Amino acid sequence: MKRKRILLTGGGTGGHLAIVRAVKEELLRLGASPYYIGSESGQDRAWFGEDETFAKRLFLKSRGVVDKRGFAKAASMVQLLRSAYIAHRFMRDQRIEAVLSVGGFSAAPASFAAVAARTPLFIHEQNAVSGRLNTILKPFAKAYFSSYFDDYVDYPVSDIFFESARVRKEVRRVIFLGGSQGARAINDFALSVASALHEQKIDIIHQCGGSDYARVKLLYERLGIEADLFPFSDRIHEKVAEADFAVCRAGAGTVWELAANRLPALFVPYPYAAGDHQYKNAMFLVKRGAGWVAREDELKSELFFEILKEGVEEASAALASVISKGGAGEIAEALIGKRKKVLPNGT
Repeated sequence: MKRKRILLTGGGTGGHLAIVRAVKEELLRLGASPYYIGSESGQDRAWFGEDETFAKRLFLKSRGVVDKRGFAKAASMVQLLRSAYIAHRFMRDQRIEAVLSVGGFSAAPASFAAVAARTPLFIHEQNAVSGRLNTILKPFAKAYFSSYFDDYVDYPVSDIFFESARVRKEVRRVIFLGGSQGARAINDFALSVASALHEQKIDIIHQCGGSDYARVKLLYERLGIEADLFPFSDRIHEKVAEADFAVCRAGAGTVWELAANRLPALFVPYPYAAGDHQYKNAMFLVKRGAGWVAREDELKSELFFEILKEGVEEASAALASVISKGGAGEIAEALIGKRKKVLPNGT
């Protein structure tokens, strides 16, 4: 039987690349041949530079355009056109039959090449606010997948988060997550409530980011508190499974990984996220009674301890209804023509 040739494109950040990896694994399971086009910038090559489970990989010179002005914007446009031409030749030579864009500036060359070549283009939007590239390309897409909009698919979360899922009935451990780079506002908040948590015999798990690790470690030592402190971990699913409550940013990957594990959270959105998408990601759960949200200037110890006092079991249980396994598989099936129902353009 002929193996479907599917191109996955996009990246720049771990959130985008995790989607690529999840869908790639499902394509392999379904007997398709996955290909990848990413950027020489960002984290793309670090994730997939040695990944030989792709039939072929291509890393292009690409950079953002929409946030540039003047000469820098013109130079970025020229680079995009060059990269799109190279992507078009790659897709022609490899006889690519469908393209999935997961967004980020890495996705632009292959996505525009797909439109130009009339190769079926599928888009996965991670956030509750569409990114600029996805907004531009949406009218040309065969399907526009989202965990927020009409053409709904469950967010492609690794099964490992589901495997240790449990409803939290009491809080014995709190995890503070600022993302791979850490977040000083969350770090400072964790330190401000650490003594009170210690008095209540609630343990602390804290991912603080590499740049702030030395400072945060020293301050915990001065407080006499033995927190499970680390700058970054590739075993974050184990830390999440141990925790009973989280204080964290609201990037799409974090929101849905915690939801899969039934770990309730107080979300503190990154204040400079494009389109305020982190706040809107969090509000998707908050409106369903499955979490809490506070802007950085609203993040107060009184709110935090009131949540713990009221209890988190109801919110933890509510998370069971917002995500299920199988999102990556559903996308992969659509790409090879096996999904039963595809609603074009999220309508």
